[in-house]
This record gives sequence, structure tokens and C-alpha cells, in this order.
Amino acid sequence: MREPIVHFLQGVNDEVDRRLERLPDQPFNEPGLRALPICDAVREVLLVHDVVNQKELTDRVDYWVRAEERLIRELAITKTLRTPVNFIVHSLQEVNDGLAHGRYFFMDVAKDGIALYQSDDTPLLDPKPKTPEQALALATEYYGEWFSAAMRKGKLASDAVAQGFSKEAAFLYHQTAESLYHAVLLVLTFYTPHVHNLAFLRSQAERLDRRIHGIWPSNNRRERAMFEKLKDAYVKARYSKHYRITEEELLWLSERIEELGRAVHDVCADRLAQLEAAVSEKR
Repeated sequence: MREPIVHFLQGVNDEVDRRLERLPDQPFNEPGLRALPICDAVREVLLVHDVVNQKELTDRVDYWVRAEERLIRELAITKTLRTPVNFIVHSLQEVNDGLAHGRYFFMDVAKDGIALYQSDDTPLLDPKPKTPEQALALATEYYGEWFSAAMRKGKLASDAVAQGFSKEAAFLYHQTAESLYHAVLLVLTFYTPHVHNLAFLRSQAERLDRRIHGIWPSNNRRERAMFEKLKDAYVKARYSKHYRITEEELLWLSERIEELGRAVHDVCADRLAQLEAAVSEKR
């Protein structure tokens, strides 16, 4: 694995340089601008990848910790990267399965991905898009499952706050936000990464629709710290005796998660309406 990872990471750095040179001189949050974070194209490449030819090579701990540490170091220390880069590793079988089932995420990867390093010339399968009826049925199923789950977890979180169970409430608010991000990713792309990292899920969801942006204010250190506290709650609220969160902080988080829920509902409702229209046009 050593030589491929070296070439792979060098390709990442080279592609970042090329993307930076072509970036428009505009702020990311300018109203109406359909721009993605500067490394988003690289992130999509990282998703293609790391298409590995053996399932066991997708194990993040065993094979990809050093690559992840390298990307963090390039961002925080050497400043080679100017925006966080995340990656997902899939086996070739998983990618081809996604293409065979018409999952938009993998279809975009196959269409727009850029190979930075390739040691196997095995081609990807030709995508097989879902019929309008299939797309509507699956999106409706995903929405019903994940949005409902988010609502239930939000209710449990509120109950925990009322009873003074602050750490349990923090964990349940994390699970509420996680379920909301899974809902919008699945409805819009038929795919969601199997991770609990709220920052990563947020970054993947925010690039799909601008209405998901701005949910989490970051104007000052306190606001940024609040999201980090929510993100950390998945592990620390359950296992760390040092994790602390106040009722005021929980109230702030609940308000933000309610806003996220409204945005996800609107985005998913619009997508389902589009799919329904596609079915009607076909008839």
C-alpha cells in the first residue's frame, strides 16, 4: 500500500494546486453563487479513488489512518491545503453495485471523478439510472424512515433536557442531526456514508442545496465551539466524565437542529415533488 498512497497523496496536492489556480476570485458564501469549497472536486476524486479491489482494503483504521493524518497535517501545519479534505473508501464491487442500482452519488463519481492514481485498469460498470417510478419509491421510503427517526430522536432529546439528563440530551441531539443529514443525502443521492462524524455529514449535505447552509453560525469562537460540542457528543457524552454541557447550550443546539429540520424537510419535499412530476410526465 505504501507506494500507491505516496502517489495518491502527491496527486491530491497536484490537483489542489491546479484547482486553486482556476478558482474564481469570489467568496464562497456570496448569494446565488453555485460554487463549492475549493477542494470539493478533489474530495469527489477521493471518493472514486480509493476504489480498491479488495473489500478489506476499505478498513479506515487498518489502511487509511496515515493518509488521513497526512491530509490533516497538510491543512493545519504545512498549509498546502486551504480547506479540509475528506475521503471515503469503497471497494470496486461497492462502486459498481451503486452504479448498477442507479445511485446518483456513484453516477456523479463515475462521470466527474478524476483518477489521481490508478494501478488497476478494470473499468467501472455503465450506470443504470433508476426509472422515475423506482426513484420516487426509494426516495419516499428513505424520507419516511430517516426524517421520522430524526423527529423521534429530537423528542427524546427534549424529554432528556426536561429531566435534567444533559449528557443524554446532547447525544440524542447529535443523533437527531445525524439522522437529518442522512435523510437529505439519501433522498437526493440515494447514498449516505456510514459514518457518525457530524462535520463530514454536514459538508456532504451542504454541497447539495444552499438551503442547508447557514444553519450553524460561525461568526465567533463560541458559535463554532457549540457545533464542535455537538459533534463530540457522539462519543464524549456517553463515555467521557469530563464532557459538560449546560441547559443554555442545549437550548441553543435545539433551536439550530429545529432549523436544520425545517431546511431538510423543504429540500426533501421539493425533491419528492420533482420525482412525482417526472412520473406524471412519463404517463
